[in-house]
Amino acid sequence: MDVRYRGRTAFPTGREEKRRALLAAVEQVRDVLAAGADEAEAGGTLPASTVAALAGAGLFKLKLPAELSGAEADPVTHMEIIEAISYIDSSAGWCTMVGTSSIGLMGAFLGEEAIEQIFAGGHVPQAAAVTMPAGRAVAVEGGYRLAGRWPFASGIRHSQWLAGGAMVGSGDGRPPVYRMFAFPTAAAEIADNWQVAGLQGTGSCDFVLPERFIPEAFTWDLLAGPPLRGGPLYNIRAPGFMANEHAGFALGVARRALDTIVESAGGKRRGTLEAPSSLANRPVFQRAVGECDLRLRAARALVVEVNEKGWGEVVEGRPVEPQLLAEMRGVAAYATAVAVEVGTLAFRYSGGSALYRTSILQRCLRDLNGAAQHIAVSDSAYENLGQFALGLPGASPRG
Repeated sequence: MDVRYRGRTAFPTGREEKRRALLAAVEQVRDVLAAGADEAEAGGTLPASTVAALAGAGLFKLKLPAELSGAEADPVTHMEIIEAISYIDSSAGWCTMVGTSSIGLMGAFLGEEAIEQIFAGGHVPQAAAVTMPAGRAVAVEGGYRLAGRWPFASGIRHSQWLAGGAMVGSGDGRPPVYRMFAFPTAAAEIADNWQVAGLQGTGSCDFVLPERFIPEAFTWDLLAGPPLRGGPLYNIRAPGFMANEHAGFALGVARRALDTIVESAGGKRRGTLEAPSSLANRPVFQRAVGECDLRLRAARALVVEVNEKGWGEVVEGRPVEPQLLAEMRGVAAYATAVAVEVGTLAFRYSGGSALYRTSILQRCLRDLNGAAQHIAVSDSAYENLGQFALGLPGASPRG
C-alpha cells in the first residue's frame, strides 16, 4: 500500500491560520462556483467544473483527519466555510456540507483495511452518505450482509464512495442496533428521482444496494464508536457533529437573499402611479431590512456561541453532554427558521421579477425551504431541547 498521505496535511495547524487559508480557498474558486450554479440547477447535479474546483481547493477535506491530509477544521470554522460557499451557490454549499462530513466520518471511524482501499495512493475521493437507517443488515462471519434503499444522497453523482445507515438484526430476539456501512458508489443503483422544488442542483437521488457483503472494517458505530484517527473534533457526537453545517448553509443563502434585495431596492418603484417612490425609500422596507439584518446576525452569533462551547469541551478532553448536543442541533434549527423568514421577505419585496428563473431570489427561497425539510433542523430539535429544559426523563438530543 502507498501510505504517502500519512502525517501530511496541506493546511496550517493553527486555528486562525487554517481559517484564513480555507476562506482564501473559497475566494479562489468563487468565479467557477458562480459560473456553474445555473448548470447545476438545470442538470440536477453539480457540474464537473464545480466539483473539480472544490476538490482542487481542498474544500471537501474540511472534516477529514489531518493524518489523511485533511483540514480537521473546528466546528465554527467549518460553519463559516459552508456559509461562504452557500452564499455563492447554494447547491455547491449543500454538496460540500454533505461531502465533507461523509468522507470525514469515513476517515475518522473506519478500520485500517477500509482506509487502505478508500484512500489508496493518498487520493481523497468524493463521498456521499445517508445516516438514516434505511437499510437492513445481518451480522455474518467477518462482517455483514447489507441491502436497502436510501433517500436524499446529496452529491451521489460525483461520489466514488457511499455510506448508509442500517439497523442490524441479532436474530435472537434482541432489539436491532444502528450502524453505518461504507461501499463503492459503483456497487449501488442510483435512482433518477431528483425532480424537486428545492436544492435541485444537489443531485440528492435515492440509491439502492442489492444484498452485499460488507467487511467489518468498512462499518462503524456513528453514535458511540471510538474514532480511530484524528483529534477532538471526532469526539463531538451526532447530532452536534453535523448540525453546525446546516446553520452555515442557511445563513449563507439567507444573507445572499438579503444582500440581493438591498442592492436592487433603489431601482424598484413602488407606490401610486401619481407618486411612485423607490423601494429603498419606503419605511416598511427599511424596517424589514434592519430587522432581517439583526436577526441573521443574532442567529449567527448564537450558533457560534454554542458551537464554541461544544468545541471547548472536547478540546479539554471532556465529552459533549447530551443537553449541549441538543443545543447544537437546536441553534441550527433556529438559524434555519430565521433564514427561511428572511429569504421569504426578500422574495416578496422583490415583486414579480422574483418569479423568473433568472432571479437568484426564487432559488434562495426554494433552497432555503428545501433545507428546512431536513430532519436535522426539524421541530423535533426544539422538542428535544425542551425535554432537557423541563428535566424530563429520557431526554435525548436525537429524534
